[in-house]
Parts: sequence; structure tokens; C-alpha cells
Amino acid sequence: MSWDAASDAGLQAQDGVPPAAAAVRTHRVFIATLAREFEAREDETLLAAARRAGVRIVAACGGRGSCGSCMVRISAGRVHRDGAGNPRTWLRACRISARSALEVELAPRSLAPVVRADVRSGGDDAALPLEPLVAEATAACSAASLADPVPDAERVRRALAATQPALAAASVDAAAAAELPPLLRAHDWRVSARWRLPLDAAIAVEAQAEVRSAGGAPRLIGFARPDAPLLGLAVDLGTTNAAAFLLDLKTGMRLASLGLENPQVAWGADLISRINHAAGSPAVAARMRAAAVAGLDALAHDLARAVGAEPGDIADIAVCGNTAMQHLLAGWPVAQLGRAPFVAVTHDAVDLPARALGLHVAAGANVHLAASIGGFVGGDHVAALLATEALWSQPGTTLVMDVGTNTEISLVQGDRLWSTSCPSGPALEGGHIASGMRAAEGAIERVRIDDGVPKLGVIGGARPVGLCGSGVLDALAAFVGAGWIDARGRIRQHARIVDGVRAITLVEEIDDTPAVRFTQHDVRAVQLAKSAIRTGVQLLCTQAGTHTGTIDRVLLAGAFGAYLDIGACIAIGLLPPLPRERVQQVGNAAGLGVQQMLASRTRRARAAAIARRCRCVELSARSDFQKTFLQHIGFET
Repeated sequence: MSWDAASDAGLQAQDGVPPAAAAVRTHRVFIATLAREFEAREDETLLAAARRAGVRIVAACGGRGSCGSCMVRISAGRVHRDGAGNPRTWLRACRISARSALEVELAPRSLAPVVRADVRSGGDDAALPLEPLVAEATAACSAASLADPVPDAERVRRALAATQPALAAASVDAAAAAELPPLLRAHDWRVSARWRLPLDAAIAVEAQAEVRSAGGAPRLIGFARPDAPLLGLAVDLGTTNAAAFLLDLKTGMRLASLGLENPQVAWGADLISRINHAAGSPAVAARMRAAAVAGLDALAHDLARAVGAEPGDIADIAVCGNTAMQHLLAGWPVAQLGRAPFVAVTHDAVDLPARALGLHVAAGANVHLAASIGGFVGGDHVAALLATEALWSQPGTTLVMDVGTNTEISLVQGDRLWSTSCPSGPALEGGHIASGMRAAEGAIERVRIDDGVPKLGVIGGARPVGLCGSGVLDALAAFVGAGWIDARGRIRQHARIVDGVRAITLVEEIDDTPAVRFTQHDVRAVQLAKSAIRTGVQLLCTQAGTHTGTIDRVLLAGAFGAYLDIGACIAIGLLPPLPRERVQQVGNAAGLGVQQMLASRTRRARAAAIARRCRCVELSARSDFQKTFLQHIGFET
């Protein structure tokens, strides 16, 4: 492997071609571990070329060079390296570009399979309250003949009307109608018909009135083989991971669940990176939307096949995500989300045709995007509030927190409910950390100091290759407790200088694995994140006219929250100094809430009502934000 510090212009001049007139050269790049090959231009980074080709290289910072997640090793070929410094074995893909054909290796922390994808939502063996927006029945039709040549759709309506009179006037989705003729003839004129209840039915349910079909006929949205399952897909579309749940809409039972990394991480682990990418180019925004849709499609396909069904059996979908995730999925503009006052397109729940998004499910299926609250407090937090309502509606003061890349917090006192979001960034989930990674095999999740030596707990018991979010917080708490990091956040002991930055080495570099280090930059990133969260908690309390000591219960939601060490969180100041028994880890509450919205139109209406009830507090608009933020930046006990 070699690299070339010459500029593009210099290389072109050596070839005798003026820089302005030279054609941009391309080179083949082969990644053996992924069995993928693509072309990389000399005027783009290796990360950009991989992203353009749909090849996944983790890039937590979005390619700005501020993290180490996109580390690669060049096995063969020549690259141009951006930036000064001594040649190293492992290089950032966002800082090199091809100068010849390349063979590339990815760092193990980029390849490790995710093992904590946020699919534990509580009560997984119990049926959900069932009141779906879609229904199903098998239509046994008479065969077409010269004496009875009515259209296939009319034939199905006529058969259904015998037991479902309202369906006699049902409209038929055009794409669904196109699938009907071969299905009828392949199954002896029997077909499973699916229809969506009219919108006014859901409104009537919220008002506790009788549901009638008057005011709008049902709509036939799909057809399937006789006795096919009627399925629904609920998705918690997180910034880092997407968790999906397959529901039987005839019984309310969860059939399967599956998680994967949000494919949009190629454009950055944090929201602002993705917003900037999407706002800067309509083509990039389209690729980001396509990546999210491809992820949902993969989840739908794999979950359906896991239970012996087809993706076309999925007749309804509900999705919750933060404001930016829902905007990017819907294809809405996001530039206005990247600057104050952070205005969304809408806070209302929205139903979009699944096929308009490009999803390969039932022809007429809809995608329900959950209602949001304001700013970056989106549908995922509404879903979490829906799922935990029985807990936060108890007497006293309750704090509901979903800690992650975008941390949402709600403070509840009686019938008053305030919500806010904190720009905690990806540091708490292993992003923007020099050796950060997802909660995958080989990730360090626990750190303690024993006789001056770090003792590591590693997911899967494998060789440690990086730090996941819980490991980042655990390491910081251990180092602060041992005095290796002082109260102001400066590394004082057991440090060496690496690339001009102080760092504590947890695992030394070996031939095929980069070193795992906790750097001074990492400490600062966590300080900013934890201070943002504590500031949000304190200012919500101030808004409510109370203080943190009066909080009766803290509900920590999300997979990340489920694996946090509460003692470590209190030790570094991420959580208020409350008795541990007041803190309850509730798992993926958003995942449970979005399942409830999928299974029950009453719960869907309740979610919208909760969203309207919340009062969104914009922290940066408060005059005491800066002072409060600085008060929580250190690690004073």
C-alpha cells in the first residue's frame, strides 16, 4: 500500500493535461470482506464513492473527519491522503481518494453484527388491544361466464356484500385491482380481500361514538390467496437503528421482530449531518430517502418470510421516528429543520400510500406517520408516551426520557405535560467517538478499574474492537472515579499523546484491528452530550415551577436506556442525583407505542391526542440556557 500527497492538479500537470481540461479518472475499488466492487473517482473520497455505490462504510460524523468510525486499510493500490501526519496502517475513508485500483479492508468495528437493535418492547407474548384500520374476508365468487361477464372487482364486491353490506359500494385501489384477475383464476374464484375502514370511523372511535360506514365507503386495498394472513408492520425508525415488529391483525399477536442499522448512517450518525446533506442536494435527499425505504423493505421482506408469509400480506404500516427521520422518509423538505426556529411541515399524523414511497407490500397499503409534538420531539417520543401512559399518569412528577442521538424528555405533573429535545449528538451511542461503534459483537460495554488496570466487559465475549454507547459512559465514570480524568474533564493520568491528542488506551493495536482508545476529544463530546441532557431536565423543572429533587420517577426508554448503568449515569451527572429506585428502565417504549397504533385505531387517536396535549419547550430560546449548560459541563460531585 502507498499513498500520494500530491494534489489532483499536480497529478494532471504531470500527465501534461491542464487541470481545468483534464477528465476525472476513475479506479476500481474492491472490498473483499463485503465481496463488493465499485468505481471511485479521483475527485471524491473513498467514503463518498462507497456511499454513491450503495456500499456501507460506517461514518458517524458524516464524513467530516471528526471521528474514526470509517477506518480502512489499503491492502493494495495507491491513494491520495488529505491532511498532514505520519503514514499509518489504518486510514479514514473520508480522508483518502483513489489514485489506482484498490483493495480495501474495513475495520472490524464496522463489520460487527448489531446485537442490540431495540426490538424488546415489553409484553411481547401478550396480544395487543385489537381494533385495526384494515379488515379481511374471503370472497367466494361465481366463475365468469358468457351469462355473467361482470368485471372481477364487481364480482368480488358482490360476494363480499352478502356478509359485509357496506362493501357493495367499496372503491377499489387501482394497483390492487390489477392483481385480482390472476389470483381469482389461480384459486378457483376464491380470494382474500382486504379493505380499509373510512376515515370518519376512526374519528368516531376517538369521540366514543358508534362506528358507521356512513360518510364514506370502505376502500378495497388488496387481494391475496385464500386464507392468507392479514399482517401489519410497525417500525420505530431511529436515527441509529430501525426496529420492526410484524403483527397479526386478526389476533393482535406479535409474530416476529427484527432490527437493523438505519441505512442513512452513511450520511452521518447525527441529525444535523443528515439534514445538511439532504438540504444541500435534492439528489442526495432522494438517495437518503431511498436508503430508508430500502431498509423498511428489507425488514418487511425478512419478517414476512420468517413466518411463512409474503410481503404482500402486509396490509398496514405504522412508523414513528423523530421529526427529521419522518421528514426524510416522507420526502419532505428538511432545510428549515436545520436552523431556528426548527419548523416542521406538520405536527399532524399523516397517512401516505406505501407504493408512493416505493415499499413492496400490499398494493393499497398505507404508511401511518405518527403525530409529533414540536421541534425535534417527534413521533417516536409520542409513541413512547403512549406506551408508558399508565406509569406517568400516576400522582407525582414523572420524567420520561429517551436518551440517544436526539434525546427527548417530557416532564409530567398531573394534567400538565412539557416536552423538549436535547442535541445530545451520537457520542452517547458510540458515534463521534474515536473508537466508537454500534452495540455489536466485540463492543466494550462495561469498564471498571481494578488495581489501576481497566477491566473490560465485551458484548459476546469476543475480542474488543471498539466502544459502544454504554461502554463510553461506563469508561468515563470509571476514569473519573479513579481520578484519571479530573472534575473539569481533562485526562490527567494513564494518557499518551496520539496524533497530538491525549488518550487512554484500552486495547493496543494488533495487526488486523486498530487500537481502542478513549481520547480527550471523546471526553469533551460526552461532556457536551450529558450537559445538554441535564440542562433539558433542569429547565423543564424550572418551566414547571419545581426542581429535580422532587421528581418521583424517571422512565428511561429505548434500547440504549435499557443497557445504561444507572450508577454511572448519576456519577457523571447525566441523570440527577436521585435514589436509584426512582429510575425505571422501560425498554423500547416507542416500539411498543407504534405497535399499539398499528393494532388499534383508538390507540392511534389517543397518540394524536397526547401529542396535542404536550407543550414543546425550545431550550435555546430560554435566557438561562447557556448558564445552566455551563453549570453541568463538569464532573463535580
